[in-house]
Amino acid sequence: MSASSTRPASSRRLPRWVSGLIALVPVFPPLYLAALACLGSLRTLPQAARGVLFFFAATQLIAALFTPAPLLSVGLAAARTLLILAMVAAGVYLRDSRHLRPLLWGQLIIFVTAWIYTLSTQGVAGVQERLGHPYYYIVSLGLVAVVALWIVMFWRGAAAWWRWPAGLLALATFAAAGSRGPLLALGVGSLAALAFGGQRRRVWVMLPAVLVMLAAFATTSLNVPFKPLDRLLNDQTSGREYVWQDAVSGWETSPLGGVGPYQGGPYLTYLFKDGCQLTPTLQRNKIECPQQLSRWSSVWLIAHNAWLHWLLESGIIGLSGLLAIMVYALWRAIQLGDPFTLAVLYGFTAMNVVDVVIAVPSPHFSELWWVCVGLVLMAHRRTS
Repeated sequence: MSASSTRPASSRRLPRWVSGLIALVPVFPPLYLAALACLGSLRTLPQAARGVLFFFAATQLIAALFTPAPLLSVGLAAARTLLILAMVAAGVYLRDSRHLRPLLWGQLIIFVTAWIYTLSTQGVAGVQERLGHPYYYIVSLGLVAVVALWIVMFWRGAAAWWRWPAGLLALATFAAAGSRGPLLALGVGSLAALAFGGQRRRVWVMLPAVLVMLAAFATTSLNVPFKPLDRLLNDQTSGREYVWQDAVSGWETSPLGGVGPYQGGPYLTYLFKDGCQLTPTLQRNKIECPQQLSRWSSVWLIAHNAWLHWLLESGIIGLSGLLAIMVYALWRAIQLGDPFTLAVLYGFTAMNVVDVVIAVPSPHFSELWWVCVGLVLMAHRRTS
């Protein structure tokens, strides 16, 4: 028997074009639709995992039947569920979080683009107002920086000099974005990796979160004006409590199946009244929402809490399916003990309290969460 035939499936070498595709996804997000070609990989999952996925998919479609517009909702629910299953299948195909490393290269391009765009259009004052990007929201930019930090910290293998500048760029981008949700994700995700990462656990995984908090306290104590860091110590909800109230009120109109996928925007009146808006960075540059997009502006409004958002759109039935797959994936992540998947699954779950970072489509971060679900569903129980 050859050595290659005895190599574990998780360590198999993927085609070079797959790594290139993964690297380009942060720059051109629609490329993640290539995951649809991986749907057949779901057949290789263990029976229990397939059962959980079937329950999830079934609840999403059944919930759509109890919405105010069942025909439209069934179509949208089917499309969203298919995309989610494709992302899970991509994780099953990859089998090992090391194959997600190329994401870092595309994310670094996004960070460089954010700095160049903000400085060239708004100068230092733009960074003071919070670093932005043309098509990544500020909060999204901060979360992607957190993912990049995790990739750098959990990169297994020989040390490389580039990890330091890459990590520093990601850390600077995260700090300049000044988003508290990503800080929560960074802290909780890193703690999960530290607590459940097995023999690979290292206290230094908490270093980025500690450095950012120390910098925030230092700027406050020394009266150094830097608004992004000052925001990290702010305990205001930024109006989220009104959005949560709207979400609950909207759900009460259709408790079983919700109001339908991507149809919750008009019920979020606190956000809906502002009309169509692009990213804050584009707004600061006086770039308004195109008229042809205005009619679709409600589609990307979120309830700023993943479970309330799912409850609003899919009701009790749909939320039950989401909770089932989330709990199962978090449990499997602990069994696996891979630091990166632990950090992503637990960090994103924590951030879902104040945002929605698992709803697809997104500029690749929500899709990453579902890919990690596929990774842990496929992986074998940790033996060390």
